[in-house]
This record gives sequence, structure tokens and C-alpha cells, in this order.
Amino acid sequence: MNSFIRKGFKRPKILFGITCILFLYGAGLLAPFIAPYDYATQDILAAREGPSMAHLLGTDWLGRDILSRIIFSLRTNLIISFATVSTGSLILGVALGITSGYFAGKIDGLIMRIGEVFMAFPSLLLVILIAATVRPRVLDWVRGIEDAWNVTGLVRSGLVDYLVIFGALAAFSWVGMARLVRGQVLFLKEMPYIVAIRSTGASELRIMFRHLLPNAMPPIVVMATMGMGTVVGAEVVLSWLGIGVQPPVPSLGSMIRDGQDISVLRNHPQIILAPVTIVAILIFSWNLLGDGVNDLLNPRAR
Repeated sequence: MNSFIRKGFKRPKILFGITCILFLYGAGLLAPFIAPYDYATQDILAAREGPSMAHLLGTDWLGRDILSRIIFSLRTNLIISFATVSTGSLILGVALGITSGYFAGKIDGLIMRIGEVFMAFPSLLLVILIAATVRPRVLDWVRGIEDAWNVTGLVRSGLVDYLVIFGALAAFSWVGMARLVRGQVLFLKEMPYIVAIRSTGASELRIMFRHLLPNAMPPIVVMATMGMGTVVGAEVVLSWLGIGVQPPVPSLGSMIRDGQDISVLRNHPQIILAPVTIVAILIFSWNLLGDGVNDLLNPRAR
């Protein structure tokens, strides 16, 4: 393991990707402590100002500090992206994929047909439909919890948006991972060492998760890493369309939407260029990291 880490950090792709991701998401995690202002703090007299010592990246239409909103938006993106990949791809996708590949037969056919139904429809459109229709119901449910338990701040914290967006994205992110894991398991389960382990009377779960899954991990790690870039972009697009994370909780997508007018780009470019640049760096870093991990784990790429 230590040798693997040392080799990884010697590769420029992996080193650059990890550095950018840790720096940006680290800032997001520490947002309440390092952001110059709260994301909702307004100063109308300082609206649409350019970069200055008081506001390093300038201010938006309402006089809110752009740098602070970007830092808090990174926290939002981090929560949704990691929740989506960990639950959709890694938990649901891996579990269904290894079950499908190991047991084959009717179970395999059922899981794969369900996956094909999901892939038959444009995933982004279905995510938009789910986010737009489910959010009001989840919002009523969370408000009911606030009233019943006499707590406040759950809605304002963005909990509803986090649940809806990551749930909608996770519902469609499992199919590709499941197909990948299934293919790996179909190959690995016929290997002599698996046949020998099965002859000793080892349980199905032990064979699946103790012997098959570890040997299928390299492509899983690569796909999960590169999938993070896709989820990052999906979260931004949903917020840009106005059905993702809702104000007052900041999001990179909503920041881009607020500054997408051509007159803004001409007269106040800092309003849109800063969030667009951060989104580009994030997606590029995840894709570069995935490519570097693939080079490290794939024997044919060495």
C-alpha cells in the first residue's frame, strides 16, 4: 500500500489532481472559518464592485462577496458529489454488479434489464424531473420535522436540496458501475483460485466480498474517480437550471446563472468568470486524477 502511494505521488497527473482537489474542497470544508464573509452578507453600496482588498474577487449584484460564496459553494458541491458517488456508484452499483455477476441467471437478467431501462432514457432529463417533482414533498416533510421537534435551520441549511439532488443523481449513477463490476466478476469467478476456495465450502458472501471484490478494485477506483468529475458537472448544471440547490444556500451553478447575461460579461466579468473557472478546475482535476490512477493501476498503460 505504501509503495502504491509513493508511486502515485511520483506521477504529475495524480499529484496535480490531488493538490487541486484537496485545496478547493479543503477550503469548502473550512468555509465558516476561512471565508472573509458569510455567504448571505449583503452590502448594497458595494454591489458589482471589481476586485479590491476588501473583496478579492469583487462582489455580485447584491453586494455579496464572490470569494466567500465560491468557498461555501465548494462545500455544497463536495457534500452532493461525495454522497452521490459513495451511495450510487460505490454502494449500490458495486453491490448490484457483484450480485449480478456472481449469481448470473435470472438475477443477472433482472438487474441488467433494470439497468437498461434506466439507460434508455436521458438521465439528465429524468434527474431534472425527479428534482423538480420530489423537492416540494421533501420540503414539506422536513418542515414537519422542524415543527414536530421544535427545531429550526434544517430548511435554511440546504438539507432538502442536498437530499433531493444527491438522491436523484445516485438513482442513475449505479448502472455504469454495476455493468463494470459484473464484467469483472464474470471473469474472476472462473479463475482457479476461486474454484479452489469454493471447494473448501466458503460461503457465497465470503467469496464475493473477501476474494472477488478486492481483485476487482482497480477499475472500480478508476471509474469512481472519473465519475466524480461527471457528478460535479451535473450538480452545477442542475443549480444553473434553477432546480438544484436553492438560495440562500450558495452553489457554483446558481452563481453562473446570476452572471450569464452578456452585459455582465462585458461590464462585470468577475461575477461569472470566477465560478466558471473554479468549475473548470474541479472537473479537469478529477478527470486528470482518474487518468493518472488508470495509468498506475492498468498494467497495459505502464
